[in-house]
Amino acid sequence: MAAAKTVRLAGLAILVAVALSACGKGGPGENAPERGDVAAARVDGKTVWVSDVKREAVAQGLIGEGEPLDTGSDVFRQMLDEVVDQRLLAAEAVKRRLDKDPQAQKRLTAARDRILGDMLVESTVADAVTENNIRGLYEEQQKNIKQSEEVRARQIVVPTMAEAEAIKKLLAGGAAFEAVAMEKSTDAATRFNGGDLGYFTFDIMPEAYGTALAGAKTGQIVGPFAVQGGYALVKVEDRRLEAAITLQAARPQIVRFLTYDRIRDLLEKLRARSKVEILTHPQEGAPKPPPADAPKAAPAIPPAVIPSKKGAAT
Repeated sequence: MAAAKTVRLAGLAILVAVALSACGKGGPGENAPERGDVAAARVDGKTVWVSDVKREAVAQGLIGEGEPLDTGSDVFRQMLDEVVDQRLLAAEAVKRRLDKDPQAQKRLTAARDRILGDMLVESTVADAVTENNIRGLYEEQQKNIKQSEEVRARQIVVPTMAEAEAIKKLLAGGAAFEAVAMEKSTDAATRFNGGDLGYFTFDIMPEAYGTALAGAKTGQIVGPFAVQGGYALVKVEDRRLEAAITLQAARPQIVRFLTYDRIRDLLEKLRARSKVEILTHPQEGAPKPPPADAPKAAPAIPPAVIPSKKGAAT
């Protein structure tokens, strides 16, 4: 465990070396990098700020971006120790001129590109993902949403039409639908809760249900009609308009849309005004990778919160 930590710190130290070698000033006369920042430690006269410690905690996933970090906590002390270790390792790396090694220069350049790119993306996204844009996009989409009708129903499924017709007569004579479903239905998923299908929209049900229940009124028993596993009798318990998605529920998807939409626009503009030459070619039959700006394992965004390009908030 200690060896793995040392290896990780050594890699981070090389990255810090550039900053240390580039800025020779430090010590008590340093200005705080952020308003209200406080010095947490000094390493050979150079200040380690509380913001440096918080940034490391965020990088390691111990706190979220913008979350507070108590300077008296164990997490803060652990992160402070690691930042101090990074500074010591980086300073020693510079002394040994490791920062002048060609391979180190390549790695430092790649790290610099990643950091600057991340900072540009963060500032660009911050301009797009505002409370006004989130709320405005939500309200715009609510105007365009056509609410579907939901139906709550119960069913009894039996293997043959003859059995279904016999049960229909039994129900017409006053038998309770729930009791008959528990006794005679062969559908294991709904039998033991009285045949209850819950609320559903027709687009998620087999076509036979939509066709049979299209004009049925509350309290009406429909069928029998053919379904998978036999024949169904269905009682309509309730009909209502589907509840609109709330802002709170839609917020994560809207944020993702605004984020990736703004990043995509930024990359399109940068590529349009730059000369990019791809000098390597994929092997024949090799699978194509996703676009560079594609989100990794991004969940599907409900149509209700996906605006058209024309309607995107700015």
